[in-house]
Amino acid sequence: MIKRVTYKLRKGDVLIVQEYHDGKYGAKGLPRKKKKKATKEDIARVNKWNKTKRCQIRLLEYFEPNDLLVTWTYKVANRPATMKEAKKHFAEAMRKVRREIRKRGYENFYMRNIERGTKGAWHIHFVIKEVGDTASIVQNAWDKGGTWLTKIKDSDYYGEDMLKLAEYLTKDEHTTETKKDGTKSKPRIKESDFHGSQNMPLPKPHPDKLYRWKKEIKPKKGYYIARMWEGINPKTGYKYRRYTMIKLNRRI
Repeated sequence: MIKRVTYKLRKGDVLIVQEYHDGKYGAKGLPRKKKKKATKEDIARVNKWNKTKRCQIRLLEYFEPNDLLVTWTYKVANRPATMKEAKKHFAEAMRKVRREIRKRGYENFYMRNIERGTKGAWHIHFVIKEVGDTASIVQNAWDKGGTWLTKIKDSDYYGEDMLKLAEYLTKDEHTTETKKDGTKSKPRIKESDFHGSQNMPLPKPHPDKLYRWKKEIKPKKGYYIARMWEGINPKTGYKYRRYTMIKLNRRI
């Protein structure tokens, strides 16, 4: 039996769909690869993807292209000694931001990643809602170094399905980049901590069942497929796929 779960985001303007085989049953039309025991690398890859997926869903549900992508940097003299201290610095600054945003009648939403580089530099990357003067609010709140910001839509990480931005915000010590010659670079992050404000619950997915694995996915009427990929679950030996559909005439 094939299971399908669909996240309906932005009141149905964006659909994130996952299809996979329930390992307890047979699956018509779905060839099975040899099962194998999941390695530490497999587990790490799944955990990383789940974190990125949750970030992507929240980005789509709670943020818009005109909201801001912000980076707080540290002067060398102000660098924290530990991640615990860096998290404290962020919390203190974000309290100032939250207070100003609430004064303007808005709720504060953010998702952030604190990163310590392999050469000792610290950065805090986060997305936050634009309330009219958010830029000046976040600049005034941070006294440890510089503030760099841009609209999400103007960043190098924007895509309509928000996946590139989610990957950027969830970088960790295992993240590498592909160089021009096709090889992987060494990780540039020594440690990281990803976190989001507590007022952004994940939307509940809509479950469904399929009785045959479709070789080709067609978009729902009125939508287009923004991204689709498939893989093999090493534990069950069966295929899985994920894809994002976006409404053609959406509201924003």
